[in-house]
Amino acid sequence: MSVTLAIGLYIVIWWTVLFAVLPFGVKSQTEVDAVVGGTEPGAPTAPRLWLKALVTTVVAAAVFAVAYWAIVTIEL
Repeated sequence: MSVTLAIGLYIVIWWTVLFAVLPFGVKSQTEVDAVVGGTEPGAPTAPRLWLKALVTTVVAAAVFAVAYWAIVTIEL
């Protein structure tokens, strides 16, 4: 596997995992009764994007390791 293919594969895996992780732990302003005037009531109160990016990076690295192993060992 070339370096370019590995980087591209990791980026695709990272974004896919990010979209899977984003909905976890989200509480809307309506759920916590803290709607700020002029905002969408369904907007998250504390999205914690840095934590989600960290979780995404760890999970994506694990998925990439399995994909890399499968591609190199099994020669997919």
